[in-house]
Amino acid sequence: MSDNKQPQQGQINIELDENIAEGIYSNLAIINHSASEFVIDYVCIMPGTPKAKVKSRIVLTPQHAKRLVKALAENVHRFEVAHGEIKDTEQPPIPLNFGPAGQA
Repeated sequence: MSDNKQPQQGQINIELDENIAEGIYSNLAIINHSASEFVIDYVCIMPGTPKAKVKSRIVLTPQHAKRLVKALAENVHRFEVAHGEIKDTEQPPIPLNFGPAGQA
């Protein structure tokens, strides 16, 4: 038997870099789209800070955006089954006057 761990047919070998594995905290996602892509900008807004920067941007095809919505919904459902309902608290409106909006 070989110790060579080759992915079996139909599997993808995914590598996670150490820096990426740390993640980036985001408490706001701004979503825009065009006819051919969805753009999700992840932002971290801190209280008392007048300016916030986009920390990460993900560009998706419409098909992948729809798959992401389904995958998130399924994972939220699993989480709530295991840990109880996630409470959706009322948030005050955040002024989104930094950068362009509505166009990808």
